[in-house]
Amino acid sequence: MGSQKHITNNKTTFSRQSLKAAQMAIKDAAKGMGTTDDVGSNAKAHFVFIPLMFQGHLIPAVDTALLLATHGALASIVVTPSNTGRIRPTIDFARKSGLPVRLVELALDCAAEGLPDGADDVDKVPSCLWTNYFRAVALLREPLERHLRAHEPYPTCVVSDFCHPWAKELAASFEVPRLCFFSMCSFCLLCQHNVERFNAYDGVDDDNELVIVPGLEKRFEVSRAQAPGFFRGFPGFEKLADDVEQALVEADGIVTNSFLEMEPEYVAGYAEARGMKVWTVGPVSLFHNRTVTLASRGNTAAIGADECLRWLDSKEPNSVVYVSFGSIAHAEPNQVVELGLGLEASGHPFIWVVKNADQHGDEVSEFLHELEAHVAGRGLLIRGWAPQVLILSHAAVGGFVTHCGWNSTMEAITAGLPVVTWPHFSDQFLNAKFAVEVLGIGVSIGVTEPVMYRVDQKEIVVRREVVEKAVRSVMDGGGEGEERRMRARALAAQARSAVEEGGSSHANLLDLIKNFEVDAGCDATA
Repeated sequence: MGSQKHITNNKTTFSRQSLKAAQMAIKDAAKGMGTTDDVGSNAKAHFVFIPLMFQGHLIPAVDTALLLATHGALASIVVTPSNTGRIRPTIDFARKSGLPVRLVELALDCAAEGLPDGADDVDKVPSCLWTNYFRAVALLREPLERHLRAHEPYPTCVVSDFCHPWAKELAASFEVPRLCFFSMCSFCLLCQHNVERFNAYDGVDDDNELVIVPGLEKRFEVSRAQAPGFFRGFPGFEKLADDVEQALVEADGIVTNSFLEMEPEYVAGYAEARGMKVWTVGPVSLFHNRTVTLASRGNTAAIGADECLRWLDSKEPNSVVYVSFGSIAHAEPNQVVELGLGLEASGHPFIWVVKNADQHGDEVSEFLHELEAHVAGRGLLIRGWAPQVLILSHAAVGGFVTHCGWNSTMEAITAGLPVVTWPHFSDQFLNAKFAVEVLGIGVSIGVTEPVMYRVDQKEIVVRREVVEKAVRSVMDGGGEGEERRMRARALAAQARSAVEEGGSSHANLLDLIKNFEVDAGCDATA
């Protein structure tokens, strides 16, 4: 077989001979158990993806798995039943195209952790039971291990969402490397890491007091409320927060939905801080270059792609502002009214994705119906899931009012659009800072503290005149607005170059497969 190769970093060394030996041992153990799927049985690398079952985490993990499959690796994606339907159309399309992709559907034991029936759908988990949910997800380790032992070929790498620290035991049981997957940018990761590593909040009593992010060449200020650290600051999550950090320390590398040209200093900085390789493989949404797959990502859309495209086709180029706060963030009733009135006053055509519109009560429901009548032909309200990438990719769209979830931010960058940044919680504040202060493509709505998951239940409302001003700024904005648009278009060009042959993200995908494949002379299924 020639010289023995190793996958090495400062954490663990994995011999390809040991991978081969383990492969053969698992094959022997699986004899007589049968398999249901021989897709990818000849692949030299087998990545097992364990996403967090939130749309903002699940969708980019699936897209990353599909991208690896386009280069010949087998990708198995672990999902719970309620999520199977959400990604099935995308997976079926990929399989029909000949990609080696498998779905591993495992039921969540809701009763074991005191969850209601159907709680494998995160939309049905009340916030008071989030810790129960994460404990229930951790119980998937044993059934997943049994499944992987029963179905060839043996995994060569586990790629788990950083929220799943239990995946380290799974990878260890198979003696294979484990990578942490982040649907975030390296700027966010490095800022979060540095405020914890250098104890930036020591002596700070006010959660909204700004401190300087240590260890960065450029000056950025954050508060504990904006960047508390992963799972920090939430009662009951202390152990999970510690376990997540320990699992990160022991990981064999990081995979992110970003691209090197957008943030080279922060990719390098985070790799150095963690002491491990960071593979940037994004924008992963660019896997979907056909309307059918753009429209089928995630949940079933509340509006048909054709209807949406017809509406957009009737509008002038760069005239429409798109408004969406993602799959988790939502506006309170008062905010719904102020947002709607601000959009109407802006004078711009708009598409507004209204999440949970039926839960705001009769008064808000009546307001929305009246607004639709007032802006008929100029405003399109979508109540539920929207084909976001398809919308953002349309020439009529000229700006995006976003909660700054990283998927949405990345999709705006890919589409070459400036954004109004309206963070609600968690990493969204750092993403907003990245868009405004680093990339120069954002207009801040002015929200400086979380509007969701607050202990004090304080209501933060952005008034209609502020919404109107921000929309006008991102859509018009004079010379400053044109500079934002030029920067956004330049980023989009860089993003597309990154995923093309010879680009940085394309090269990283190939490097991932090369690092975690079994040698050609050690065929795992021989």
